[in-house]
Amino acid sequence: MQSLTRRQIIEGLACSGFAVSPGANFFHPSQTAGSGSKTVTFLDILRAPDFVIAFCGLDQPKRLSRSGTQWTGTGLLVTIIPQPDRLPIAVATTTARPTHIQLRWSVSVEPGLLVLGDAWERSYGDLRWESLVPERVLPWYFLTADRESLHGYGVKTGAGALCFWQIDPQGISLWLNLSNGGSGVALGERELLAATVVTRQGDRGANALDAARAFCRRMCDTPRPATTIYGSNDWYYSYGRNTAAQIIRDTELMASLAPTRGPRPFTVIDDGWKNKEAYPDMAALSATIRSHNVRAGLWIRPLQADADTPADLLLPNARFGNNTSHETNLAFDPTVPEALERVLAKVTQAIGWGYELIKHDFSTYDLLGQWGFEMHAQPTLSGWSFHDRSKTNAEILRGLYEAIRQAAGKRTLLIGCNTVGHLGAGIFDAQRIGDDVSGKIWERTRRMGVNTLAFRLPQHRAFFALDADCVPITTETPWSCNRQWLDLVARSGTVLLVSPQPAAMGLEQRDAVRAAFEIATSGTETAAIDWQSNTTPGHWQFRPGTEKNYDWYQNSGAWPFGI
Repeated sequence: MQSLTRRQIIEGLACSGFAVSPGANFFHPSQTAGSGSKTVTFLDILRAPDFVIAFCGLDQPKRLSRSGTQWTGTGLLVTIIPQPDRLPIAVATTTARPTHIQLRWSVSVEPGLLVLGDAWERSYGDLRWESLVPERVLPWYFLTADRESLHGYGVKTGAGALCFWQIDPQGISLWLNLSNGGSGVALGERELLAATVVTRQGDRGANALDAARAFCRRMCDTPRPATTIYGSNDWYYSYGRNTAAQIIRDTELMASLAPTRGPRPFTVIDDGWKNKEAYPDMAALSATIRSHNVRAGLWIRPLQADADTPADLLLPNARFGNNTSHETNLAFDPTVPEALERVLAKVTQAIGWGYELIKHDFSTYDLLGQWGFEMHAQPTLSGWSFHDRSKTNAEILRGLYEAIRQAAGKRTLLIGCNTVGHLGAGIFDAQRIGDDVSGKIWERTRRMGVNTLAFRLPQHRAFFALDADCVPITTETPWSCNRQWLDLVARSGTVLLVSPQPAAMGLEQRDAVRAAFEIATSGTETAAIDWQSNTTPGHWQFRPGTEKNYDWYQNSGAWPFGI
């Protein structure tokens, strides 16, 4: 109700336009530096940690004893053999069932550093550079910036554990979550490569985005080949209340607005298509989409199970803790072979219907029982396990992604949504990197869309193509703001999908979308210049040398009461 009231208050107010100026260099930290500053702030952690603590439950810590490259105790063996460019961490045990391992490097950290972390899955408008916050959880990797350089520290993609970092004035910690569900993992007699630490020391005065992207490439050995994805997705004007006839209308619109040359646009059908009255024949619909020289895409929720599914194929509701509102949320346990077959059947069914892009959603929530913003230091609640207890949560997640990729084949494009990017890198063609924008409340698009695009741009084409979510074009949100969001996403070279409500698509909107599609298919590169001073940056630069200032705020400013 608050957001509706706000829309009434600001009705008729418009976002300001954006200004174009000739190009300057991409922002880098040295632009604020004094000329005499030469502080070295790179932290050497590609060495043996100063101590290692193992946990079989967080209430059971045990400091391990070191002998050469091995740390032992409580039935655990941790092997860490430093290499010139990486630090692999292997874990073995035949008796213990570990949940966590903490590695700690004692090192003096410059107090003036700014730190940027990543997110467990999607981000939720919360990415930002901050000064040292010792208890802050930094999933997967973190970047530091002083007045001259940007440095990177993280683990390689495809890790065998869910990993996060902490940094404080006296050192750096790496936490490896080895849990199976919310219990200890039973590794048996195998050795698990839990993580491989890599770092990158940035050059003084180097471009910040280039340095961050180079580090992301160091973390991912096999990114997916670059691909261009643009077109429509109906969600933000229909919210699941759509029909096959409306999808065909979207398809005709995409065909009329797409460039005559280059890759063809997509029409992606989002949730709601299981309504047989609205969508009587999904194969025929796909064929109709293709007949317009438009490619067909489909949203699925692969782990969702029907009410009559046998209990031995399902995950326990205990993963949601005491929250009984989730009791009807039935999800397949992919560690059960028959359950995994049913999951993959959804993928092969969509491909059999002729859909060339599969957007798969909800798998992190369905598997672990929490959204990313709820996870903090514990990606899942304690007290439950998968049917197969021999694998970590990270292995189960990545195993699911690999199975979906294999079922989809090489030609089908995959977009992961509510998936863990660090585990999907090299598997997915594109990744939804932020929480939902909105076709009803502009403030949500500002917070979720702009923030995630600015701070996760280094991952673009280093892991996969980024999808910062759609551009809603609706009568409930101001076109003056959506127009700017459309322009930015197009110029970023990331996935560009519009949600075009028919009543909102006038000649001006059609011309703007046509121009955006032309830009999106031409290949561009962008960076947020003010990303260290603004969580929704407004000053952006596009190579080769164009800058734009975007005004993301309606005249009344940001809405402080939640969205």
